[in-house]
Amino acid sequence: MRNILVFLVFILGVHGFSQELNCDVVVNAQQTGNENFPIFKTLEKQLKEFINNTKWTKKAFKSQERIDCSMILNITDYSSETFQASIQVQSSRPIFDSSFSSPVYNFNDKDFSFRYLEFQNLIFNPTQFESNLISVLTYHVYMILAIDADSFSRNGGDEYYKQVQTITNYSQQSNFAGWKIEDGLQSRFALIDNVLSPTFKEYREVLYNYHREGLDIMSENTKGGKEKIASALGLLKKMNSRRPNSFLLRTFFDAKADEIELIFSEGPKVNITSVKETLEKVAPMHNNKWRKIKF
Repeated sequence: MRNILVFLVFILGVHGFSQELNCDVVVNAQQTGNENFPIFKTLEKQLKEFINNTKWTKKAFKSQERIDCSMILNITDYSSETFQASIQVQSSRPIFDSSFSSPVYNFNDKDFSFRYLEFQNLIFNPTQFESNLISVLTYHVYMILAIDADSFSRNGGDEYYKQVQTITNYSQQSNFAGWKIEDGLQSRFALIDNVLSPTFKEYREVLYNYHREGLDIMSENTKGGKEKIASALGLLKKMNSRRPNSFLLRTFFDAKADEIELIFSEGPKVNITSVKETLEKVAPMHNNKWRKIKF
C-alpha cells in the first residue's frame, strides 16, 4: 500500500499542475530614502507568495505553462501604513516551437496608493473589495490571464475580462484613484472599458491573429507568418479610424513595438510599404522604430 502511495505521489509530481503565474515581483523604495526598511522586503516577499501561490482560475496549468510576468512597485512615499506608488506590469507568452517569448502586456499604472500593515494577511475575494492593494494586483493578474488566453484562442479571455470588470466595479466604492470614468483616459477603468467596447472590437481579434496565426507558424513558414502579422496589424486601421491614437492602441504598441520592428527588419520580404504605412498611421509615437524597417 505504501509503495502504491509513493507511486501516485511520483506520478502527480511528474504530471501535476501548478498555479498560473511565474511572476517576478520587485518592491523598489529608493525614492523614499528608506529602501532598507524591513517592511519593504516583507511586502515584496508577501506579494511574491500571494501572486505565485494563489490559484486564479479553474484551468489546470502544467508547470511549463505558467505565464511569465513581472510587477515592479516603485514606492514614492511612505508614512505609517500609507504608501504612494506606481506599478509597472509586464507579461509575455511563448512562441510555438521556439525558445523565444513575445511581450503581450505592458502597463504603467501610476494611480496606485494603498494601505499595508507589515505581515497582514493578503486575501482575494472575487466579489468583494478587500483593499486597494489587493484590487490593483488582482486587476493586473486577470488582465495578464485574459490577454494571454486571447492570444491562444479566439475570445479565450472572456471569463478573465469579466473578473477584471467585477474588480473594477466593486473597487469604485473606495476613494482610490483609477477605478472611475472621471479618473481619465489612461486609467484602469479606461483600459478594461476599452477592451470590452465595440469601438475597439478588433483589438482582441488582432491578439489572436498576430500570435496564433502569425508568430506561432513562423518556425515552419516565416514569410507566411509575417504576412499574417501584417494582415493582423491592418485590422488596427479600422479601430484607429473610429478613435485615433486611442489608449488601447498605445498599450498594444508599448508591448509590441520593438518586436514588430525586429520581425519586419529581418527574414523573407513582405509588402513593407503597406506595413509601414499602417504602423505610421496607427502608432505615430513609434515612428523612430518604423523608419528603421528597411530592405
